Order: sequence, then structure tokens, then C-alpha cells
Amino acid sequence: MHLRSPGTKALIRDRNTQTALKAAGVVFIMGSLAWASVPLYDWFCRTTGFGGVTQSSQTASDIILDQTIKVRFDASLERGMPWEFRPVVREIEIKIGETGLAFYEAYNPTDRPVMGTANYNVTPYNAGAYFTKIACFCFEEQLLAPGERLQMPVTFYVDPEIVDDRDAKYAKVITLSYTFYETEANEEAATLAESDQIRFN
Repeated sequence: MHLRSPGTKALIRDRNTQTALKAAGVVFIMGSLAWASVPLYDWFCRTTGFGGVTQSSQTASDIILDQTIKVRFDASLERGMPWEFRPVVREIEIKIGETGLAFYEAYNPTDRPVMGTANYNVTPYNAGAYFTKIACFCFEEQLLAPGERLQMPVTFYVDPEIVDDRDAKYAKVITLSYTFYETEANEEAATLAESDQIRFN
């Protein structure tokens, strides 16, 4: 029978401990990277316009060019979302740098309150870095009572720097697309929507 010396057992324990610590370190690093990837990806998209992510501003552009560009508006619903949703106007033509205003309309044809949230993108993607929203309903919860219709504004401009971008400057049409998906309404919001519907009927 072969017996291990106490020194061998201690060495094996040390190696097992080191292996466990390395594994824990890898898990920690991978978890940290996963946690950081969302804000880093969001920053990257907002900086570059990657994936059609737009820019945001509190003020209008102080430069308006004579050159114009068309902006088209698109609307869609995620599967199962019972609303009707459309742009009020499908397309406008504005000067680059000029502030534009568009409206989307949502309607709840059901007999229950429905809460929704919209996300968006811009195509062509390389124009996303120059499409700047001043005010928008995206990522805000919208609660519609049964039979309620709502118009939601979008205020924006196309940054004049687009004409200096070697790829984006060739864009003649920019399409702004919104997709609404249903979110769970809290009890207080649902009660408020129902009481409003009773009051207006």
C-alpha cells in the first residue's frame, strides 16, 4: 500500500486552493465584464450612432443649412401588443439643422387599460450619430385606458455635421422607427386609467 507523505498532502491542498481561487477570479472578472458591457455598449452606440442609436440634446441646433433631408416615420408593435400605433405624418422634408416636429398616435381598442413602452432606431445606421432628439416619448411608460387615443410628439433635428461625414453625408432619407411593447401596469395606474375612462364616458 502506497501512502502519501504529509508534505505531498499539503502540496495537493495548496494546488486545489490555488485552482479554486483562480476559478473564483475568472467568475468575478467575467461577471464584472458582463455587468459593465451594458453601459459600455450604450455609450459606444450613443457616441458612434452604431445600430441606429440617436443623440439627445436639450436645445435646438444653432446652425441651419440650406441643404434639406427627408425624414420618414415608421411604427410597429411587438407581438401581443393590442394597441393600434401609427405616425400621423409618414414623411417630412426639413433643412439640416432645422428643428422638426412629428407626432405618433396610439389607440387602445381593448376593454382594459394597457401600458406600453417604445424603443426606437434610425436607419441608415451611420446617420444615427447625427439624428438628435430634443424631446421624445421613447422609454417612457404610456398608459391608455380602454378606447383612449393619444398623440405623442417627437422633436428633433439632423446635426449639420452630417455633411462632413464621408459615409453619412450621402443619406438622402432618414427613417425613424418606433416599436411599442406592452409592459405591466401597476395597480395604481390601472385604477387611475379606469376612473378616467368612467369620467369621460
